[in-house]
Amino acid sequence: MRLFCFGLGYCALRFIALNEEVIPSGTVRSSDKAEVLMQDGVAAFVFDGARADKALMPHLAGAEALLISIAPDASGDPVLARFADTLSRCPHLRRIAYLSTIGVYGDHRGGWVDETSETAPGSQRGQARLVAETQWRALGEAMRIPVHILRLAGIYGPQRNLLVKLREGEARRIVKPGQKFNRTHVDDVAQAIRLTIAADGPGEIWNIADDEPAPPQDVIAFAAELLGMAPPPEEPFETAEMTAMARSFYADNKCVSIDKIKRELGFTLLYPTYREGLRALAEAGEGRG
Repeated sequence: MRLFCFGLGYCALRFIALNEEVIPSGTVRSSDKAEVLMQDGVAAFVFDGARADKALMPHLAGAEALLISIAPDASGDPVLARFADTLSRCPHLRRIAYLSTIGVYGDHRGGWVDETSETAPGSQRGQARLVAETQWRALGEAMRIPVHILRLAGIYGPQRNLLVKLREGEARRIVKPGQKFNRTHVDDVAQAIRLTIAADGPGEIWNIADDEPAPPQDVIAFAAELLGMAPPPEEPFETAEMTAMARSFYADNKCVSIDKIKRELGFTLLYPTYREGLRALAEAGEGRG
């Protein structure tokens, strides 16, 4: 399968690494990153939201599937702004997967949400994501190809996890009573991308998360135990010094159900909770210095 990725980031590169049948190409923001990926066998081209390397066009034209992980900015979705007309003329394109976020649901006061739940994002980032989802689905309808929207919980995995943050002294146990978050291991994201790109039928919305939304302070304590470290002290949310961006992540409180993708696509979590995921990372040497 010839896959073009707008945004050869963490999830896209993990998907490529785990799926040898994929013939990958895509975009990055810098020429240095493009050179590194070219050496690894990935045809990478610069697209920084405005400027695009013309050499990417033959690869885009030959793509059978498209994976989008570039977030919208204040002016909208940069991929659609620059490439919507081009995509409508790609003769081999059969599938589109768009990586979104569970942030589009907004705050549900700790209640459960599924793909039918109300979307009421409280942040500009979430609102922009919801608009982008609608625009990508509209493009798919116009092109008569399925667009799958993957709403992802917080992503962790190799080199990006609490074990590393603890070792580097960057983990904080911020406590907001009643607050819970879902997470998802990057390998489960890769599995979901594979299943949705291969799925028959029309495009759908899919939640991708683990099975145990949990208070963040509990997850940090478990990670510290795996490393044989004392956990950082608890800090009350109300008085903790945080950036506006960091504080905004605590504005939404919800538990995310992934029953739909389990039921309809046979999705089985490789890491059902943070315990399995962090334990596997610790056994692989993450956070050990």
